[in-house]
Amino acid sequence: MKRVAKYSPETRERAVRLVWETEAEHGSQWAAIVSISEKVGCTAETLRKWVRQAERDTGRRPGPTTDSRERIKELERENRELKRANEILRKASAYFAQAELDRRPR
Repeated sequence: MKRVAKYSPETRERAVRLVWETEAEHGSQWAAIVSISEKVGCTAETLRKWVRQAERDTGRRPGPTTDSRERIKELERENRELKRANEILRKASAYFAQAELDRRPR
């Protein structure tokens, strides 16, 4: 089940952009994050996660991008469904094979 986003994508993008723009004015990126998070109305840790993911998405930081993370989730979900279907087919095959062996010869 998907979570309902408390903050719109526009708010997230704006907050991340503000952190990047004001980072030089503050002593560190963390100081900029704390300052902006108070203005946006989210926690500093939430904004830090947004900034880190935006850095990965733009190539500033190594790691999986948002698109690749979504693709991995999709593939994992498909993999679970296929494993479940294979298990059902395996059980059905074993059931019908046993029924064939138990059948009386004519």
